[in-house]
Amino acid sequence: MNRIMLLILSFLVFLSIHCSPKLSPQHNNGWKSLLVDDQLANFEKLNGQASYYLEGNELIGTSKSNTPNTFLCTKEKYGDFILEFEVWADPLLNSGVQIRSISDPNIMDGRVHGYQVEIESSDRKWAGGIYEEGKRGWLYPLDSNPKGQQAFKVNEWNHYRIEAIGDEIATWVNSIQCANLKDDVTASGFIGFQVHDIGGDSKLENRQIKWKNIKIKTTDLKKAQWKRSPEAKLFITNKK
Repeated sequence: MNRIMLLILSFLVFLSIHCSPKLSPQHNNGWKSLLVDDQLANFEKLNGQASYYLEGNELIGTSKSNTPNTFLCTKEKYGDFILEFEVWADPLLNSGVQIRSISDPNIMDGRVHGYQVEIESSDRKWAGGIYEEGKRGWLYPLDSNPKGQQAFKVNEWNHYRIEAIGDEIATWVNSIQCANLKDDVTASGFIGFQVHDIGGDSKLENRQIKWKNIKIKTTDLKKAQWKRSPEAKLFITNKK
């Protein structure tokens, strides 16, 4: 190859790298970030007075004493979706992420209620289990899934995946399936990031929960579903 042809080829490669259109996060295989333009304009804080702020690409929730459970909730409602995020939690705090949840002033004075995927570092090791905040309590504890109980790593960033499709809700922590639930009580609602009530314990005040790489997919969900694990037994709590 002569020198002129080599220069032309190098120039074409440069154009292809630097001038081709780049896909935005909103068009990356159907995934989009919940943090629009790295702001919290599409969220609202409900029930408590714990604080939330953004630092770089991290959403940080900070505990506060003498206030109820606090939730930073999407203004948009979601029905069927796949949600992924990474989370780091202070080992002394309990937290969770609400899905398909509701806050209605005509129901329990607006108390947030709905499915919650657990984030915790306690000895029972139920992180990734499913709890119904404000109503039925535990729907999918992890005492029947010893492998799932070992998925969450204390004092480390943990990757969560939540698939809510039809009446099926499945969770993974660090690619290990934790919960496998069929429940048809609530089909749609907001997503909310919880800072748990710490009562009046000053030793637990100003501790943090951090989330990052929060993204959601609402199209072509069946094709994107992960294979179910036999260790995560199917629990059916449908009304029908």
